[in-house]
Amino acid sequence: MASPMRSLLTDPDRYLQSFRLFLERSTEHQSMREFMDRQLPGVIASIGNGKSTINVLSVGGGAGEIDLLILSKVQARYPGVTINNDVIEPSADQISKYKERVAQTSNLGNVKFTWHNETAYEYESRMNAEKKSKKWDFIHMIQMLYYVKDIPATIRYFHSLLESQAKLLIILVSGNSGWETLWTKYTSSFPLNDLCSYVSSGNLPRILDSAGLKYQQYEIPSQMDITSCFIEGDKDGELLLDFLTETREFSKTAPPELKQQLLEDLRKPGCSENRDGKVLFNNNLGVIVIEP
Repeated sequence: MASPMRSLLTDPDRYLQSFRLFLERSTEHQSMREFMDRQLPGVIASIGNGKSTINVLSVGGGAGEIDLLILSKVQARYPGVTINNDVIEPSADQISKYKERVAQTSNLGNVKFTWHNETAYEYESRMNAEKKSKKWDFIHMIQMLYYVKDIPATIRYFHSLLESQAKLLIILVSGNSGWETLWTKYTSSFPLNDLCSYVSSGNLPRILDSAGLKYQQYEIPSQMDITSCFIEGDKDGELLLDFLTETREFSKTAPPELKQQLLEDLRKPGCSENRDGKVLFNNNLGVIVIEP
């Protein structure tokens, strides 16, 4: 009998709902902001040397919150320099939120925005068809490599677009996170439908080494409060379980023994820690900065 379980990505509205709740319940963006404050200035220290214009490409820019933070660091390092910021983002809803955020942000006078409502693969195909290969001073791919079919080919393509002083920044869940523990055990139980790959920062060194690329790695601590996942019938808990398993309505469609086993594992040290009556999932992130 066919399983009633469906990939969360088959329901974009529910996916966005669960993603927003994830951001609300986790320190994801706060942890990224700390990285951008402490480490990013060093990463971008030479990307714009001697240039009157800096070209930045955001691959999977979402609603723009982290993008604008990155741009503020580029502006601080290269005051007054014109920045061309191109954004590749397949969700029209996210692009419209990004545009609203730009409209409400001051100090963006020297930044020119161009949005491409397409996937990374569609962008690459279009550029190849138009025989264009624009070069970039900084490319970032934040939490998006899960959604490409061929990860090594995607990294190789965008790496090929780097200028000589440029950097390619990739952020993914860490190989030391609860996600890695969960995926290692349950990948075959979740309905992927080719829409998503389970990849962590722990998988990237092998890919980068075999391509002969030079890179640096950083770890960002982060956590997510998943206490509500253990309250039967809690709507937020059900949404977070959907996000954790990439499964639409996991609570209602998963076989009872799978659900019970997963909830038990979510409480264990490999996934979470119990503190002050809360279950805090290990949402650590891995950052990889690739040289041209």
